[in-house]
Amino acid sequence: MSRDRYVDFLRAWAIVLVVLGHWLITALVREPGGQITAPELLAVVPWTQWLTLAFQIMPLFFLAGGHAAGGSWSRAQAAGGTPAGWLGRRALRLLLPVAVYSGAVFLAVGVCSAAGVDPDTLALVGWAMAMQFWFLPVYLLLSALTPTLYAAHRRWGPRVPLAMGTVAVAADALVVTVHAPYAGLLDYVLVWGVAYQLGFCWRDGLLTGRRLVPLAMAAGGGLAFAALVALGPFPVSLILVTGQSPSNTDPPSAAMLAWVVAQVGLSLLAAPPLRRLLDRERLWRVVRPVGAASMTLYLWHMLPVLAVAAAFYLTGLAPEPTLGSAAWWGLRVPWLLVLGAVLVCVVSALRPLERGLGVLYERTVPDAGLRRAWPLWLGLAMNVAALGRLAVQGFAPDGRLPVLPAAGVLLGTALVMLPRWTAAGRLEQPETTRATDRV
Repeated sequence: MSRDRYVDFLRAWAIVLVVLGHWLITALVREPGGQITAPELLAVVPWTQWLTLAFQIMPLFFLAGGHAAGGSWSRAQAAGGTPAGWLGRRALRLLLPVAVYSGAVFLAVGVCSAAGVDPDTLALVGWAMAMQFWFLPVYLLLSALTPTLYAAHRRWGPRVPLAMGTVAVAADALVVTVHAPYAGLLDYVLVWGVAYQLGFCWRDGLLTGRRLVPLAMAAGGGLAFAALVALGPFPVSLILVTGQSPSNTDPPSAAMLAWVVAQVGLSLLAAPPLRRLLDRERLWRVVRPVGAASMTLYLWHMLPVLAVAAAFYLTGLAPEPTLGSAAWWGLRVPWLLVLGAVLVCVVSALRPLERGLGVLYERTVPDAGLRRAWPLWLGLAMNVAALGRLAVQGFAPDGRLPVLPAAGVLLGTALVMLPRWTAAGRLEQPETTRATDRV
């Protein structure tokens, strides 16, 4: 079965907007004492919160992930694979680059802390390098639940995301009214799980049989979002703003759920014309490498910010007009161009490492028929807990190396890497299945 180019395009488009969005809102200021601070653009210049409507693209990640996971799991199941075997193969493809990235940052934090780098500066840098990590534990949890969620999808179809969305709204009501923290944690899985589950429905043609369905999703979701912002308690920002309560992302709110539905509907409406464009090889040759490098781009895209900060802000070479002024926005153009050039160099330098990780994956990938799976589940649990902690506190809370999260990521990944063998021997998957196991 050939890959769906439009699904790969959604992943590539989403990662480009994530990178550009993070770069666009990153503001650096050199203080008189030489320290670098990062004012929060969305809080200092409130109108910029409207820009998050264009850059909050994570629903597409989960939609594309659900589409790919549904196909991957159904093929693995037909070939005799087990849930643990399938999950191990899929999770390891994500965890290997995460472990390498995390290990490099942990090492840098340890060296800088030992060298006496200012703790506040180190904490800021550690937060910047972990700001994207919230996605990983949620995606791992949804991957672990995929066999169950897909079985529910096969039985009840679109009623599953409808039920999940209903429970998510009820949980969010508890968060808003009585500030129930555990209800908020549930919404991370439920709200993003709706997009993931809609990926199953999309793959099986349940959303595209009639054009009215995606049109109703886009219009209904958009109107619901507008009503919740205009009449309800929710802000327009789809990215966390310090001091803003309730938030649309921490945890995902009913307004975010409405945005998920609207964005999925829009992406389905855009699918036919974009598929025709993607059939052109010249365009596909541009999209394909971006999708193939999506994990590298996602993990490493804040490194250029640190490099530019060291080269231009620490040295005092960077002009610093008033944040949000016309001059400041004008300088965003060269800022983005320089960061893009640096990122191209970073990705090029990491290609040998990516090839090495590919070899390591093939040598340590769990067996497709894995049954004795307690190390796998323990390793995944350790990673979910550690990555969630890093997403909240960063790589250097209070300017120190976080020992427990570091151990959780590295030891947890090692547990997932342990060879898995069944009594019946190794089950081989078709090459097409392996190709579609990408996150």
